[in-house]
Amino acid sequence: MNDTDINDAVSRVLAGFSGAPVQAIVPAPTAAPIAPARAPAPAPASPTASSSIDETVARIMAEMAGTKVAPAAENLATAPFSDHCPTGGTDCTGCTGCEPSDGLVSFSISDEEAVTLGDGVFATMDEAVEAAAEAQRQYLFCTMQARKSFVDGIREVFVDEAFLERISRMTVEHTGMGNVGDKIIKNRLAAQKTPGIEDLKTEAVSGDDGLTLVEYSAFGVIGAITPTTNPTETIICNSIGMLAAGNSAVFSPHPRAKVVSLLAVKMINRKLATLGAPANLVVTVQAPSIDNTNAMMTHPKVRMLVATGGPSIVKTVLSTGKKAIGAGAGNPPVVVDETADIEKAAKDIVNGCSFDNNLPCIAEKEVIAVKEIADFLISQMQKNGAYLVKDPAVIKKLEELVLTPKGGPQTNCVGKSAVYLLDKVGITVGPEIRVILIELPKEHLFVREELMMPILPLVRADHVDQAIDLAVELENGNRHTAMIHSTNVRKMTKMAKLIQTTIFVKNGPSYAGIGVGGEGYTTFTIAGPTGEGLTSPKSFARRRKCVMAEALNVR
Repeated sequence: MNDTDINDAVSRVLAGFSGAPVQAIVPAPTAAPIAPARAPAPAPASPTASSSIDETVARIMAEMAGTKVAPAAENLATAPFSDHCPTGGTDCTGCTGCEPSDGLVSFSISDEEAVTLGDGVFATMDEAVEAAAEAQRQYLFCTMQARKSFVDGIREVFVDEAFLERISRMTVEHTGMGNVGDKIIKNRLAAQKTPGIEDLKTEAVSGDDGLTLVEYSAFGVIGAITPTTNPTETIICNSIGMLAAGNSAVFSPHPRAKVVSLLAVKMINRKLATLGAPANLVVTVQAPSIDNTNAMMTHPKVRMLVATGGPSIVKTVLSTGKKAIGAGAGNPPVVVDETADIEKAAKDIVNGCSFDNNLPCIAEKEVIAVKEIADFLISQMQKNGAYLVKDPAVIKKLEELVLTPKGGPQTNCVGKSAVYLLDKVGITVGPEIRVILIELPKEHLFVREELMMPILPLVRADHVDQAIDLAVELENGNRHTAMIHSTNVRKMTKMAKLIQTTIFVKNGPSYAGIGVGGEGYTTFTIAGPTGEGLTSPKSFARRRKCVMAEALNVR
């Protein structure tokens, strides 16, 4: 539409105010059916400029009179003021995903159906990325209110109690890690407390030289690698954050969590279809693999990479040359000094360490206790579900059970319960035992390595300053998470300054740091290696400047 067209259109609209007749546009006799949200369709033929203008003017004038005029079927996707587009699209040529569902979408997906093609699941990574790229192109023209509705729709899927229980149980069964009750808490947390579009705050500067806005804008297609330790939690959290920022998301799940990961993606797509979202905003592949992950990372249409996992995958995404966010390993220490509420500290430490069988990277991995309260702390931890191991022979068996020859954790022991691990070394305990407590020197591998299982070493320190220094050493510079139990504000401040972790919890269990019993939003991508720290929608967006020179300063 050129300037002349615009002037003519405006004149016709203004003429309508004086009663000038407006010729109604007669819709096509038979409208072509809207293609399903997941099916590709050819782009509709482009209307002529004059027919598009006439149709738009007719629709405006009809709506002024309180009557809605149906657009011609062939122009449904391009009419700028069409009620057809619930997302407010203005350039949706070729879009077949903006039509809301008729309400017949089924949310009953079996385990077998979860791994079939469709609903965001593609045979190849190239197909998945191409679909996500097209979806994001359409998504650019959706309103912020539409983004909010899509994010809220994802939340609705994962706060359903029956579905929460199902995906949590499936995750434990398929990965062999964690426990159902805590996974329900984590999945619900990701759905309810991951930030949405409210995180994207505009900055404005005005003065004699005009008005400048700095806003958060989408990267485009984001490739996200999810871990086997938190498969659905990461998909929920990243889907909300990435879509809130205006991106589409391509997930590369861990193969051991394939079924539940694909189920989560399918459910998101079916929900988004009912809300009129562009198809394939969230996609994945039918057979997750290292090859597919590599294909995603190197695809030219993937503009950002987000890796939630260990050091190796973070190093890999950083080597691609693309913008990358890496959520790497942690080895969170907890310091307990002589001023702490020892009874509460003991309970908090056991609860935090045992949460989902110690799978979260935020969970307490080692305790550094000031020696004058160490024995009392141990006794209180025993009262709260810790099993104290003193026998060197049992400690040796545990080492052989849970460590690889290279000193890292055995995969088949990660995320197992304390009951399970003790049984493997010949000790039978009841379900009340949640943590295996062992007093060890600071050089021991149980202290130095992030095991991700409820084996909790305790190291004694002569005083709190020594304990803080040791905590900094053992955290290994990951800048992930640390805890302290103390009432000495100066010592808490000192540790916070020295350890520089993204999450620092005082006088609470580690999970308070992600919003379970603590204030603030949650995230399951805690990016220490690349510096973003607590990720949220603005982490998945670019800061862009929009400048109006010499105008719009009204002061």
